[in-house]
Amino acid sequence: MSLLTNMIRSEGDPKVLRSGPSSLSSSDRLARNLGWFSIGLGLAEIFAAGKITTALGMRGKENLVRAFGAREIGSGFTTLSVDKQAGLASRIAGDALDIATLATALRPDNRKRDNAALALAMVAGVTLLDIIATGVSAARHTRRQRQIRNYDDRSGFPKGVEASRGGARKQLADLRSTPGKATGTSEQPDSAGG
Repeated sequence: MSLLTNMIRSEGDPKVLRSGPSSLSSSDRLARNLGWFSIGLGLAEIFAAGKITTALGMRGKENLVRAFGAREIGSGFTTLSVDKQAGLASRIAGDALDIATLATALRPDNRKRDNAALALAMVAGVTLLDIIATGVSAARHTRRQRQIRNYDDRSGFPKGVEASRGGARKQLADLRSTPGKATGTSEQPDSAGG
């Protein structure tokens, strides 16, 4: 990655020798990858709905597949956003819709039901990943909320409260005692009149 970074830097910029460790946890990376997967799948469902329905033996459901694609893209963007928990939850709800729809393709008169069963197994696997990512993300978020920070040892005054008491009054008294300092002007003799 540092090679790509160095290629786009200006001549005077320092070179990146190596990058540091990522601040993303494994659950963050899983959620990010699921978000990108969701966007890619959604684009495929929108632009190749006919091929998907033909492969699954579900001709005539192209508009439904396109609607599912739009839902996938929305879930993907939400998963990549700051509110990834809502995105992951919407992915699980979408997976439930996908499973219910694919289950209708398992009927005995569908000659492509083997493809539908394979697609159903893949959706079930991705659903499991979505559930894991949601659980870990929720647990991590809850753990962060429970951390109570204690600032009892801090006052906000670098030299302590006692040293700061009366400081403003002293500065105001100093300004009043020095002529011209309070208004930003100084008393100088008038050059025209002497």
